[in-house]
Amino acid sequence: MRSVSIFAGSVYGNAQHVAEEAKTMFESKGVECEIFTDPETSDFSEAESIVVITSSTGQGDIPPNLELFHSDLRDEFPLINGKPFAVAALGDSSYGESFCGAGRQFQELLEELQGKPVANMLEVDAIETLAAEEEIVPWLENLVTSLTEA
Repeated sequence: MRSVSIFAGSVYGNAQHVAEEAKTMFESKGVECEIFTDPETSDFSEAESIVVITSSTGQGDIPPNLELFHSDLRDEFPLINGKPFAVAALGDSSYGESFCGAGRQFQELLEELQGKPVANMLEVDAIETLAAEEEIVPWLENLVTSLTEA
């Protein structure tokens, strides 16, 4: 069984809170899990399976705590050759085209790095959902097998 590495991109702490709730769920299923809020590319390369939970800032930008990490991944381009991954994006649809922009950037990059998406990116709209963990944690719970079985 693989472990899960969660990369949490948060501006005001909401995505980090969701990541902590997801970690609790994974551990209740017997899955080792670690949350990265200031990751290095080595944390990414060493991950057995990857979950990105990120909010967007500005006009669909990546939160400051993951901005350099995303840039480093683009520059170093560490191929992940079929590692399973899932992306959950938190956003506000009133921002129009930039809605969940950070999540879309991570989804695209992980696909370019040859990761294996286990589901379509989940978009959670703050206008419709006050507690993002109520959508994201059950979604991830349905993906436990896909994320953790070799």
